[in-house]
Amino acid sequence: MESPTDGDATQLYARLLAEPGRPPAATGPDWDEPRLAAATAELLALGLLQPTAAGDPPGHAAVSVDTAVRQLLIDADEQVTALVGALHRARDSVDRLHTRYLPVQHRHRTGSALELVSGAERIAALLEDAARGARTEALSLRPGQDLSGAALAGKLARERLALAHGAALRTIYPAAALRRPAVLAHVRELTAAGARIRTAHSLPLWLIVVDARLAILPAPGTGPGGDAPAAEAAVVVREPALVALVAELFEYFWSAACTPVELVPGAEEMTDRHGAVLRLLAAGLTDVAIARKLEVSERTVRRLVAELTAGLGAESRFQAGVYAARLGRV
Repeated sequence: MESPTDGDATQLYARLLAEPGRPPAATGPDWDEPRLAAATAELLALGLLQPTAAGDPPGHAAVSVDTAVRQLLIDADEQVTALVGALHRARDSVDRLHTRYLPVQHRHRTGSALELVSGAERIAALLEDAARGARTEALSLRPGQDLSGAALAGKLARERLALAHGAALRTIYPAAALRRPAVLAHVRELTAAGARIRTAHSLPLWLIVVDARLAILPAPGTGPGGDAPAAEAAVVVREPALVALVAELFEYFWSAACTPVELVPGAEEMTDRHGAVLRLLAAGLTDVAIARKLEVSERTVRRLVAELTAGLGAESRFQAGVYAARLGRV
């Protein structure tokens, strides 16, 4: 849904692009300070304004959507690198604790804060127990995917267990995975059952978090996998501080991920007009300008923008443009 400041932000962005040297304060007499501040804050939050050294005091200059997207991706990469680095250090600590200290305290004692689980059967049982015990939420990153019918059926059965107990299920897949018909059909079934699905360009590892009390990660030295492949191992974490770290990593990816257009009802019938609106939206055009270029009514443009915003999982028209650029749709 379009926020109240989007129209003002669009007008301000268009004016600053047209007159690069014009300070935001010179927008016009009809712009009071709160209105200007809200529109400027919207553009700054999206990276469409950047500080300049010129002027006293220093001002801001409008940049292209491409530049804003590049900077967003650079910032995201830095944050992901920091989070993944912290997670890897935690996994190394888990490995040292298991190999050096847990044998003294009966490594596999039930209820231990850290546990190493090896073998396909034990891992399958672990995942089913985690799904069966979920009561508030189940979070997961799925960078890889076993496409066999049995594997997908097993995943669906486990995830339906969590949903049946009232747990909120959120899962992130690589965007490329949904190009496979079996995976797309699988996530559509999950969505129909009540799960929330988003996609990201890439994911560093698989993980699961259940009720903020349990996290499951690939053991050090194993590949990213889809659900801890056979002959590999998983680390079960019950230490609250480490579980919170894993949940924070998931939330970072969730906030940067998009609701795939493929999961929006009727997405297969999206027209060329949707694509044209996306491109003009990403360029920062107003509804009036888009309607004029496409020779349609403003009402039609508003409807198309609302459909696209919902389909991309965005909260505003500007965010929809950024998401579309990030997904290569413009």
